[in-house]
Amino acid sequence: MLKRLIFFLTLFLCLCFFYIKGLITVVPTSWLKERQDFIVYLQETEARTLDPARADDLASARVLANIYEGLVRFRTGTGVEPCLATRWEVSRDGRQWTFYLRPNVTFHDGTPFNAEAVKFNVERLLNQQNCYTYATFTYGMVQSVEVIDSLTVRFNLKYPYAPFLYNLAMPVAAPIVSPRAVQQYKEEFWKHPAGTGPFIFQQWKQNNEITLVANPRYWGVKPSTPGVIFRTVPDPNMRIKLLLSGSAQISEGIPPQEVTALKDKGFRMINTPGLDISYLGFYTNKGPFRDVALRRVARQACDPQALAELLFPGQTIMARGPLPPGTLGYEQTPEPLRPQPERARRELIAAGYTPGLQITLLAYANPRPYNPAGGERLGRALAEQLERAGFSCSIKVYPWDEFKKALFRQEGDAFIYGWTSDNADPDNFLYTLFSSEQIACGLNTTRYRNPQVDTLLITAQQTLDSSRRAQIYRDVLQHIREDVPMVFLHHSLYTLVMADNVQGVIIRPQGIPYLGNVQIGK
Repeated sequence: MLKRLIFFLTLFLCLCFFYIKGLITVVPTSWLKERQDFIVYLQETEARTLDPARADDLASARVLANIYEGLVRFRTGTGVEPCLATRWEVSRDGRQWTFYLRPNVTFHDGTPFNAEAVKFNVERLLNQQNCYTYATFTYGMVQSVEVIDSLTVRFNLKYPYAPFLYNLAMPVAAPIVSPRAVQQYKEEFWKHPAGTGPFIFQQWKQNNEITLVANPRYWGVKPSTPGVIFRTVPDPNMRIKLLLSGSAQISEGIPPQEVTALKDKGFRMINTPGLDISYLGFYTNKGPFRDVALRRVARQACDPQALAELLFPGQTIMARGPLPPGTLGYEQTPEPLRPQPERARRELIAAGYTPGLQITLLAYANPRPYNPAGGERLGRALAEQLERAGFSCSIKVYPWDEFKKALFRQEGDAFIYGWTSDNADPDNFLYTLFSSEQIACGLNTTRYRNPQVDTLLITAQQTLDSSRRAQIYRDVLQHIREDVPMVFLHHSLYTLVMADNVQGVIIRPQGIPYLGNVQIGK
């Protein structure tokens, strides 16, 4: 009897042990992170993919930037610095770019990073350009990729293209992924990412939580924290609650009025301008705004600072021109003119127009990063400013996709719109928005034509010397100032709020955080 009792007692204890052990695997990551000192980063929206070739959203890019790396990367501003390539050379004709790769780098799956891996990545996108959003943009100018030796790779371009270096710094499309992982997982690779970055993918939970762990073989300074949790929390009030409770250390998307309150509680804030521009555009090929004098009147009536203070204080920065701060050519932007609505009204009359001139203004319905208030509210506020100068504005509002179709049809006389750059190069603003070559595809929404500007923009694309390019863009910006195809309003402002003991966060263009250098104090 005693032996049987001992047997059942032992069996019970074993079952309890295995039951408890089984529970450990289902303990929420949010319970473990406090013990392990994981960084918890709160996102507004959920990442869509962990394959950089397929990513087209900022939520994915923020995670990808901590898993993957490219040959080069953006510095804190919009300059480019070495990463997986230690240096590069460009031929005199600008068509051969040779990169010398960093030795002794391995992917997260243990395979070596080398020139063959670079060639595989580029050809993966080039061979399936229709499958990948940014394939043509990133590598469309590439004729071929040559492996010179294991640590030297050469890109042969179809034509000289100075912005190519900026393409290679993009956090999507350009990062180098493990060829073996792609070949092993094929279409499911996005669930099994393997890069060379400071953090290794661990899991993607159903409750919108992605966990990365520190890469112990990282070639650079190894992370001092054991890992990062990217948690999707759409509600800003819940993000604030998690910060205050210590359940998270870093958050994006905190409303400006709440940022001040958090600063008073010891939280810190860092921000960076977005790579974008919000603008009031004019159809320069039809209607009343064919007349440059009338476009100048409208510009003089607009007051972007008053608009920002009224609609979205603290959420944007004023635009001097089409280029955001930090981009090449920004310092060459002419100073914006001071708003003078009364003078604008006089000049409208002097140009032969009668006050009460009817115009139709198109707007989109939804908010945008460069316009948190939404197009309709911005349109109505702009209309009030234009009416002080003698215009009479009717506003037509469309949902975003319908709005873009209406622009292509050239409805109305003027419109509120914006542009977000992909690669931080000024060409992606100036050529895209003002080259006559971009009219047919609809990116040059104002249908602006200036042969001198066209020539300057092509010259800048083929000019490798950055100081010379900046001088060319100075001339482009001066032409745009005179011709007034649009009125430049605002750039977005990406803000991160973090606990006071968090140090080393690097925020790159478009608000993309690099967390490999983060340290959490006691």
